[in-house]
Parts: sequence; C-alpha cells; structure tokens
Amino acid sequence: MPGVIDTGVTEPAELPEHEPHPVRLVLDDDLKRNRWTVLFRLILAIPHLIWYVLWSILVLIVAVLNWIATLVAGTPPRAFHNLLCAYTRYSAHLSAYLGLVVDPYPGFVGDAEEYELDIQLPADPQPQPRLTTFFRLVLALPAILLAAALGGSFSVGSVFLNRGHGRTSRGSDGSGGGGLLTFVCAILGWFAALATGRMPRGLRDAGAYGIGYGAQMRAYLFLITDRYPNSDPTALLDSLQRPPQHPVHLVGDPHDLRRSRLTVFFRLPLFIPHYIWLELWTVAALILGVINWFATLIAGRPPRAFHRFFAAYVRYQLHVYAFMTLAANPFPGFTGAAGTYPLDLVVPAEPQPQHRLKTFFRLVLAIPAFLVDIVLVYCALVAAVFTWFVALLRAEAPWGLRNLTAYALRYQAQTNAYLYLLTDRYPHASPLEGEEPPAPDPEPFEPAPTAA
Repeated sequence: MPGVIDTGVTEPAELPEHEPHPVRLVLDDDLKRNRWTVLFRLILAIPHLIWYVLWSILVLIVAVLNWIATLVAGTPPRAFHNLLCAYTRYSAHLSAYLGLVVDPYPGFVGDAEEYELDIQLPADPQPQPRLTTFFRLVLALPAILLAAALGGSFSVGSVFLNRGHGRTSRGSDGSGGGGLLTFVCAILGWFAALATGRMPRGLRDAGAYGIGYGAQMRAYLFLITDRYPNSDPTALLDSLQRPPQHPVHLVGDPHDLRRSRLTVFFRLPLFIPHYIWLELWTVAALILGVINWFATLIAGRPPRAFHRFFAAYVRYQLHVYAFMTLAANPFPGFTGAAGTYPLDLVVPAEPQPQHRLKTFFRLVLAIPAFLVDIVLVYCALVAAVFTWFVALLRAEAPWGLRNLTAYALRYQAQTNAYLYLLTDRYPHASPLEGEEPPAPDPEPFEPAPTAA
C-alpha cells in the first residue's frame, strides 16, 4: 500500500484551509492519578459545577450582546472577547478534571497557561464576516452535534436551541462540557485509575480529543474565531507524542479525498449487497469464533486456517464500513483480501501466541473496548452524514471528518481482532495513529578473514 493512514496526517500546508487552527489544545500530563481525588472526583467538583452554572448564565447574555456588536462593528468588543475566551478555557479545564484527562484541581477563572490542559486562543478579537456571523448558530449546528458525540455537549448552545421550551440541556458528564466519548472514557478511566493509580494513555488521549474539539466549537460559536472546528485527531493532539504502533493498524493513501458524486448519492443502495454478505459472514464468524476459542485454549495459539478466516473477515468489515461511511471511495470486493482497497488493514500474518487465562476471559475483557467502540461508531455515523452532503457538493471528503471516521474504523478493527484472537494486544483508544517502530540498526560489516 502507498503508506500509513494517519488519522491526522499533517495537512498540505499550501492550502489556506489547511493552515493550523487558531484554537489549539496543549496537554502536559504524566498519566499519574491520585486515587483519593479520583475516588471523590465528583464531590470535589461540586463548587466548580455551581460556579459553571452561574458563569454560563452570564455568558449566555454576553454571547447575545457580542453577536449584535459584531454584526455592527465587524469585530467583537475586546471585553466580550476576553470574557468568552476565559469561559472557553475554564470549560475545557473543568471537563479535563471531571474526565480524568488531568489530575490537578483547576482554577475558577480560566487563566491561560495555568493548567496542565490548556486551550490556546487568539489574544485579540478577530474580524468576522457579517454574513457568516448572522448565521453563526445555524452554521455551527453540525459542529455542536459532533461535539456532543465527542466531548463538547454545549450547555449555552443548548440554551439557544431550547430557549423556546424554557429549559436547558446539559452535557452528559453534568458539566455541559463533556460528550459521549469523553464521558465513556472517564467512566472506564475512573476504574483503571483507582486500580493502578494511572490513567490509561488511550482513554486520556480520546478524552482530550473530545475536549479539544468542544473548545474549537465554542470558539467558533462565540465569535472568538471564524475558523470552523477541525475534527482531525492529530491536528487537535499535535502536542502529544504518538503511542507505539498497534499490530492491527490502517494503511493507505491519506491524501486521497476524491469522491464520485454518483456513488456518493447512491451509497446506501450500493451498500445493500455488502450488508447481506457481511451478515452471513458474521454468522459464520460467531460459530467459528467459539470453536477457535476452544482450540486456542488447548493449543495456546489459534489454528492457522481460523486465523486466515478471521483476518479476511475483519479486513472485509473494514472495507465495507469505509465504503459506507465515505472514508474511501471505490466499491469494495467481497473477499477481504489484503492490498485490494485504498483503506486497508494490517493484521499479523501468522497466528499469535495467546495467554490462556486472558483467552478464557477474552469476552469479558473486551467489554470496555465494546463500550468505546459503540461511541466511536456513533461518531463515525454522524461524521458520515455530514461527509455525504459535503462530498455531493465538492466531490471530495472533508479532511477532518474522514480522519475521524478512520479513527473509529481502526478502533473497531482492533476490537474485532482482539475478540477473534488475531492478537492479544488490547485495542488502543488513542485517536493518534501509532508510531512505526524504528528500523533496527544494521549489523557492522566485518570482512572475512583472508588467508595469510
């Protein structure tokens, strides 16, 4: 294949829309967690939750005034800009604390560069086009929906949306700043941090990704910037080092965004034959999966024939869902053969040794991965709907949405590979694609001894 699909490969710098986003997330965290503060995290956060509600009421009023002033002057007033920036940072700080993305107790004023997770925002008010300012709430709706799935269910935005019903909506973590992905990662991370005193790297990264996107959505809605939120995981997490590469990972051409408008329009009808075949294949996989489980318990590794079957099945599932979600364009084949699709999956070529105890409890151990996978599938479906409209208009997939979908597909493939014993490596929830291991140093050349 041409190269590794990086769920956020550096975007082409020559395109103006691919310039770095003015709203950046910076994270400096060592993953260590204090078990006592983790155990009582919600109780400790009560003063912040009360303060957040009071501040949100003020911000709702200021946001409306800021919108009117920007329509008149073309630029937000500095006082409003500073207040909304502080609120955006504070929301991210609180979400990071509640989501166990960081450990220290946050401050109450949203100071810049004073917390382990920080949101860098434009220091000065930015000029705003009046037309897009007038329709800002409507234009932000896709980002609000995606943020609710990832990690930014926006309380003040919900006030706008529900003001006619006399109620407000809160985020799923109770702070108004967390979405499904951040919430699920926080729940799973809570148990892990209590047991080990550390937050798992993948869950921490996924939670930070959701919070970063939520901050960009707020900044766009609050007129802090006119740049639309960027859902590209690596662009949002560019301050973090990549994890080691998982043995199950994506390969392909990361810059192939071209989409056929005709096949995009009829994508669901075209998907039907694959859906039927995939359902039939899944029935066979479930039956053989039980047999494979018993065989692996006895022999310590899966039989080679079963390994090949499940490798093709997991790869085929990736091809089909990549086609359905518009992460790739061509109509896929029906065999799951390696190297036959632009978005492909690398799995171990040979059956891997499996720890018998972990194999015995494999289904139970996979439950946390299933929970994360369910949320990411939902995120991918939301991204696919938005991609469908954009691809019809532009004949290409949006960079950020495609990379978000690739992240979800990769995690689903890793979960299936773990469940079907293709690997005993647990799925890695980090949105960052794993870094390839360095090539081994060549052995020094030693000339053969010559005869005297």
